[in-house]
Amino acid sequence: MSVEQRPKRLYAKEVFQANEGQLCTIRGWIEDIRPLGKICFITVRDLTGLTQIVLNRNAVGDEVFRVGNEVNRQSIVEVVGEIKPSRSKNVLKEVLAKKFEVLSKAHPPLPIDPTGRVASSLDKRLDARALDLRNPKTAAIFKIRHTLLKSIRNTFYRLGFIEVNTPKLIGQAAEGGANLFTLKYFKQSAYLAQSPQLYKEQLTESFEKVFEIAQYFRAEKSNTLRHVCEFTSLDMEAAYMNEFESMEIAEEVVCNIIEDVKRENEEELMILGKTLTSPTRPFKRVTYTEAVERLKGKKKIEWGEDLETNDLRRLGKVYKEFYFIYDWPVVIKPFYIERRDNKVSKSFDLMYGYLELASGGKRVSDKEELIRRLKSSNLNLDEFKSHIQTFDYGMPPHSGWGLGVDRLLMAITGLKNIREAILYPRDPKRLTP
Repeated sequence: MSVEQRPKRLYAKEVFQANEGQLCTIRGWIEDIRPLGKICFITVRDLTGLTQIVLNRNAVGDEVFRVGNEVNRQSIVEVVGEIKPSRSKNVLKEVLAKKFEVLSKAHPPLPIDPTGRVASSLDKRLDARALDLRNPKTAAIFKIRHTLLKSIRNTFYRLGFIEVNTPKLIGQAAEGGANLFTLKYFKQSAYLAQSPQLYKEQLTESFEKVFEIAQYFRAEKSNTLRHVCEFTSLDMEAAYMNEFESMEIAEEVVCNIIEDVKRENEEELMILGKTLTSPTRPFKRVTYTEAVERLKGKKKIEWGEDLETNDLRRLGKVYKEFYFIYDWPVVIKPFYIERRDNKVSKSFDLMYGYLELASGGKRVSDKEELIRRLKSSNLNLDEFKSHIQTFDYGMPPHSGWGLGVDRLLMAITGLKNIREAILYPRDPKRLTP
């Protein structure tokens, strides 16, 4: 039977809505086979769910019936059949097969059980990631991620932002950090970008409001549950906007994501056993000084020190939802963050419990101040020559932030390990698959 002659393909979700007696084509992978004499029940899964296929020996013939009984689970099949009511309490409708074809055989033993009935370690699952994605729980995470990315774009489009793409091969360290992957770029030295910071600042000169969703790289030998070497970042920058207006944009993005996931991913949330509630708005705003005061008692924290993981865990027990920590000390923020005074910067972090999701603030828009800040940070001005030059074109006051998409997905889905939020994670020990 040619493709043109086959009845319309239906996904598992559509089978239950279709009319009885309708002819259809089903495609997917075999999850279960239950032979019962001259009848064989085959469960076929696709990206939307399960369809029960009925092979009747008298209807399909001995050879096709034998193939259906003996084919290995996880093999890819195509079934042409008629929709019938089912006698099973758990299945409303099934497909009585008229034709059954194996498109691609699976070859056991498989490295993991994608049904999840036999548990596998995360490392084994990642080693066989393409197979792991057939697990409904794993698939649910990335269906939610899809909604999250769509929601981000829709919010920024509504707010009049322009989506941009900045280079990932760069000739200077954007934030002056040491945690950069270096490589040879023909006869020059180059880096993998850890942030689009300088580019997005420059783009505010013409586009005013820009955002980007892209991969970035950080050469940190961290083996924590929230760090990876390649991550997805959402970055925005807007001219004529102060740090507090920038915080409001972050709040709007996060709240829209949660509402969209609640509406579009009800089934996936149920599979993950996760209930989402709408965040309280506006998000709580806590100054760095207030946070340090909260932490006094068990541990002495000198004003000006960065907050460590244990400090943030303690804060997370006080502020259980999304919240901002703002007015961080100048000494622990990058050179491009504007000062409120000699001690405090116009900066903020968006937190969820102990997890830092985003960091941002008002940027330096004065050329001479930028040069002073670069010098005080012991950075080589020559490496930032092209960026400094753009300030001669007229740099508007601007603010922005960068948000870790993978971490936000962790917060929404309740994941404990960031590697579960990334299709093919890269960490100090993993470069494949």
